[in-house]
This record gives sequence, structure tokens and C-alpha cells, in this order.
Amino acid sequence: MVLDGGLATQLERLGADLGDALWSARLLLDDAGLIRQAHAAYFAAGADVATTASYQASIPGFLRRGIDREQAERLIRLSVEVAAQARDEAGRGLVAASVGPYGACLANGAEYTGDYGVDEDALLAWHRPRWEILASSEADLLACETIPSFAEARALARLLAETPSVKVWVSFSCRDAAHISDGTPIAEAAALFTGNPQVVAVGANCTAPRHIPGLIAALRGGLPVVVYPNSGETWDAAERRWRGTADPIGYGQAAKEWQAAGAALIGGCCRTTPDHIRELRAHLA
Repeated sequence: MVLDGGLATQLERLGADLGDALWSARLLLDDAGLIRQAHAAYFAAGADVATTASYQASIPGFLRRGIDREQAERLIRLSVEVAAQARDEAGRGLVAASVGPYGACLANGAEYTGDYGVDEDALLAWHRPRWEILASSEADLLACETIPSFAEARALARLLAETPSVKVWVSFSCRDAAHISDGTPIAEAAALFTGNPQVVAVGANCTAPRHIPGLIAALRGGLPVVVYPNSGETWDAAERRWRGTADPIGYGQAAKEWQAAGAALIGGCCRTTPDHIRELRAHLA
């Protein structure tokens, strides 16, 4: 299955200014139609899945912006609705509701370190309101993505047990070819979900492409593997910008190798575009 690419990256290509703590979630308030256009571009490029703009959307994040709780909940539901509109217009595909990490709300790069300073129970309490909204939405499944912390993975596993009808994939941000961002071996983190019929895949995202073959090898033999690395560029948290470059054709060729290695769901994350997904689809076809 081909996933989409970087939603925020495509929104910026469409002219959006995302220099804001809410990142792409700000457009749920200001220009949801642009989000639908971004999803449509990925379906046109060959993606089978639209991942919603709820990654950085959270009740606390919206409350900090002076948005009341009722409207915050409505905006989170809207992220699923606009993705579903694009899916329906394309006439095919699935909607995966993005469950971003606690670190995304901090807006300080902590989703790449797992250095949170809060415990598992606090993470459970933080995730629960958005989880309940997305779990009751029309999304086909939840995409628990860019998870850097073993404690956060445990919290998500507990939420999953509270909502037995929900399907998810779980995808970690990783520091190298064997460990998630907080240093936990990815095989150990993935083992939290092994054998769980609610989990359709486990893997890695927003991780350098060079690490993906090793991560697939560490995960083979368990659940299906999902991978959607970034473009290979590096995030500079101090400057709030990406550094480096990546080639769509090279990305597509690499995706072919990831598929051969055992990945079943493949897409792109930050700094990948519909061009990357088009090349990915062509190479996998």
C-alpha cells in the first residue's frame, strides 16, 4: 500500500505559511480547503491513503490559541472530514487520522528525542481527548506516528485497549537503524503491539532513509512493516528549518528496495511531495 507524503510540505508548496506552533493544524481554522487540495494532490500522485492534518492538532494547543474546547474538538473532526472529501473526490483510498506525539504539541523538536519530562500516565491523559475524538470519527484507522518514546508507546497501547473497535498503525521516529529516538530498541517497542489484532502495521517514519533497511530487518517476522521516512534532510530545531536535499527518483528507487526487504506500507514524511509519491508508485508498480 502506498501512503501519502509530507502534508505540511505540500501545503507550503501551495502557498501556506506554517511558521506557527500549530503548524499545519492552523489551516483547519484558516483554510481547510487548502488541506483538501493537498490531500487531492497525493491521491492524484498515486497514494492509497490520506493522513489527516491532526498531527499537531490537540485540545491544549488550540486552547493556548484562545480557541474554546468545543471549537477545538470540531477542528479535530474537520481534519478527518476534509481528508474524506478528497478521498471521495478521488473515488478510492483510505483516511488515516494522524495521532501525533506529545512532542509535536511542545513545538521544540522533542518528537525527535523523546525528552519529555513527563511520565506514562501524564502522556495517557494528554492523548486521551484527541484519541477519543478521532476514534469516533469516520477515519478508517488511526496513524500513531513519529512516536519517539517507549513510555508514549505504552500509553498509546493502553488507549488502544480502551477502544477495541479501532484499527491503527504505529510508527516510531528513530535515531538510527535499530533504536527509536529515546534509545529503546525498535524491536522492543514494536513488541508492545505484537499479536494485537487492532494493529495493522508497526514501523518508522520521519527518519532518515539510510536507516530504513536496518529498521525493516529489526521488525521482520512480526506485524506488517510500515515505513515513511523523511527526505533525508535534517531538522534544525534552533533555526526551525530543514537542511539538505533529496531526489524523488532516488527516493522511488529506495522504496523499491524497502519493499523487497519486507515493507508492506510505504510512503513519505517531511519534505517529501507528490513528486516523491509519484516516483514511489512508479517504482513499486
